[in-house]
Amino acid sequence: MTFQSKDEIQQQLSKGGYISDDATAMSIFLALKLQKPILIEGPAGVGKTEIAKMMATLLGTNLIRLQCYEGLDASQAIYEWNYQQQLLYLKKLEIEKTDKQKIEVDELFSEQFLSKRPLLQAITQKEAPVLLIDELDRADEEFESYLLEILSDWQITIPEIGTVKALSKPFVVVTGNRTRELSEALRRRCLYLWIDYPSFEKEVQIIKTKLPEIDEKLAAQITLFMQELRKEDLNKKPGVAESLDWAMALAEMHFEHLDKTLIEQTLGVVLKDWEDIRNTQLSLSELMEKVGIKSKIDEVI
Repeated sequence: MTFQSKDEIQQQLSKGGYISDDATAMSIFLALKLQKPILIEGPAGVGKTEIAKMMATLLGTNLIRLQCYEGLDASQAIYEWNYQQQLLYLKKLEIEKTDKQKIEVDELFSEQFLSKRPLLQAITQKEAPVLLIDELDRADEEFESYLLEILSDWQITIPEIGTVKALSKPFVVVTGNRTRELSEALRRRCLYLWIDYPSFEKEVQIIKTKLPEIDEKLAAQITLFMQELRKEDLNKKPGVAESLDWAMALAEMHFEHLDKTLIEQTLGVVLKDWEDIRNTQLSLSELMEKVGIKSKIDEVI
């Protein structure tokens, strides 16, 4: 599927339930037009990964995801040999008394024993997939350097088989939370998009789009509280993902507005750090006053 403008992409994203701004839609449009990777950075939980999922949906193609982490190496990201199957195959051929030298050269290191990991999967698809390289900043600099070679040449060398060239060039989305600075070499190869926490209006729209049955007053109160909560000195600030989880939980329990008791009992949906929960509980009355939410006791009095 081809797109003629960023407005068309924005409309399609909206139909798919993703509320984007002009900058996001333009970045996706240019990434598709120029066939360049797009590097998306921003706080956790603001919808970076979701962009790759939406791109795959819009293009009608596969999404291949490489989740990065410290210690990630080539065997986990590109390929590895399935040694168990190789040993079973050898055992079978030993029983059949087949020539072992011929087995090793012609058969043992063939594609049937090759376990393709995300990067090799991405370049061996007949139809260009969306390749999501998620949280690259968690991986080591050594792996990032190796990745640069693949993004430049779109080929992978497997010593036992040879060089595998891309059948089609994947659409690449790289995400990062800025836990470390990514290299200038990587940045030069990519278009860049920063996604920040949404405005009040946008976050309310996101909640109502994902949960159309939610009470409007509750959606607004949740958003007001979350916007104020992110201004606090927290170890792990909650993102839009936590707003949606909280809204879903409260809507499932048929609440129509927030109060102090309810917030205290459900803080674990929003905050994932015990110090953040404790400090928020201590300052909860002040937070509620800022966003205009009264406790049940105040309402009774």
